[in-house]
Amino acid sequence: MQRTICVIGGSRYFGKLLVTRLRDAGHRVTVVNRGSVRPPAGVEHLVADRDDEAALTAALGTRTFDVVVDQVCYTPVQAAIAVRAFTGRTRRYVMTSTIEVYNPATAALADVPVGTPVPEDAVDLAAWPVSTDLPWHDAAYREAQYAEGKRQAEAVFTRTAPFAFASVRTAHVLGGGAQEFTGRLAHYVRRIILGEEIAVHAGALPSVFVHHEEMADLLLWAATATDFTGPLNACSDGALDVRELSAIVAAQVGRQPVFRTVAPGEAASPFSFDRHYAMGNARAKALGFSFSRTTDWLPAAVAETAAAVTTV
Repeated sequence: MQRTICVIGGSRYFGKLLVTRLRDAGHRVTVVNRGSVRPPAGVEHLVADRDDEAALTAALGTRTFDVVVDQVCYTPVQAAIAVRAFTGRTRRYVMTSTIEVYNPATAALADVPVGTPVPEDAVDLAAWPVSTDLPWHDAAYREAQYAEGKRQAEAVFTRTAPFAFASVRTAHVLGGGAQEFTGRLAHYVRRIILGEEIAVHAGALPSVFVHHEEMADLLLWAATATDFTGPLNACSDGALDVRELSAIVAAQVGRQPVFRTVAPGEAASPFSFDRHYAMGNARAKALGFSFSRTTDWLPAAVAETAAAVTTV
């Protein structure tokens, strides 16, 4: 069934792929962004700053949507604006969130035993404190409070939205070679190729990952094939710790990793974790989504990243 879908953001990485897949599946797609990147042909483009409520409302005009997929909601202020702007315009709203909402270094969260996948209800959105008067407009503050901003944004939608609301909490997204804008996988590929040290915690704990194409597939499914509400964890099967991830990289590039163990409290390489927050995907599976295994797609993602690294 064709649906009318609004994507807020959707100009890079798996969001860009999502827009293309929605269009190719026959849905009527509208992208809202600030105008720096145009969507692909066949997709309506509305230019507006989502932080400017009047401009966003004006750009939307009289349009209504079956579903909104919000790729770029980072704060409770943005969430509150979206609730007001889309009330009466949509029946369902899907927000892309993050595994970082479970990071115990960023909030007082209940302990989950190491080895137990963290469930969605580890964050109680119904009771989570919301503070809209913090300096969320400041980019540096917003970046430093990324996890808390996402938690509070989810809480605002959960408690105030008159439409159905779902949040998709992404694992660490990898793949896509040069498209992988965080550079975290490239960090390992480059260092192992060059024989440079990788800083790791003494007892590094595993985390979970998802391929950028699988993430686009899941969001497509969330927008068009299911009506679940509430938070949903999105991760491939099979957690990896930093040494296991490095071994997969090493096998692809033909070099051995060199590790340096950091002191407690010292910064380590990305994906070296000294706190447990590897989330579980049981709810998504029960709702009907099938995940791949991380070890099935990661070698190809490493090879793609290595090709991008060695050509720059």
